Amino acid sequence: MSHDHDHTEPPSDIALRVKALESLLIEKGLVDPAALDEIIDNYEHRVGPRNGAHVVAKAWVDQDFKQRLLEDATGAVASLGYSGRQGEHLQVVENTPGLHNLVVCTLCSCYPWTVLGLPPAWYKSAPYRSRAVSEPRAVLEEFGTQLPQDVTIRVWDSTSEMRYLVLPIRPTGTEDWTEEQLQKLVTRNSMIGVELARVPGELESQPQGNN
Repeated sequence: MSHDHDHTEPPSDIALRVKALESLLIEKGLVDPAALDEIIDNYEHRVGPRNGAHVVAKAWVDQDFKQRLLEDATGAVASLGYSGRQGEHLQVVENTPGLHNLVVCTLCSCYPWTVLGLPPAWYKSAPYRSRAVSEPRAVLEEFGTQLPQDVTIRVWDSTSEMRYLVLPIRPTGTEDWTEEQLQKLVTRNSMIGVELARVPGELESQPQGNN
């Protein structure tokens, strides 16, 4: 697996400037750390993943869009208004009854921000980055995802040149659901591949903020 960008380099100048500005604003009492955390949490868990949920739900109900998504994910996603940095060179990989896809970035945390928001802390952690490749089934089980032994698990290693988004299997019992209803079944974790899409009965038992 080749990554031609340096993952050990220090944060960019702009990242350091942003961090310094954040620290200064907090120190001067101009920004409430709790409010800042809430904004970040909102983008990570709600706003960002909603874009991806829209993409997935549309693919479930619109076969023409699904075909375009699998052939040219970047273009298909952009047609819904989702584009920008970290969203270029996107590839969608489809789960099937016999194949489950799992996304990782083994050397850093390349991630499709445009459709998933901010990457979760565990995605950037060294244990996930190594174990997702060496023992993917065990990692999935730790997320509560139990797959039959005859299901093949394919691991996709994201890079700065290519980022991946998993198209989960549409849950049964949703044949008459609208695109808007289906979006509620799509979680961030299911689009990374560590979990399956929610089933209808889970909607009432899980907070909507846990996307």
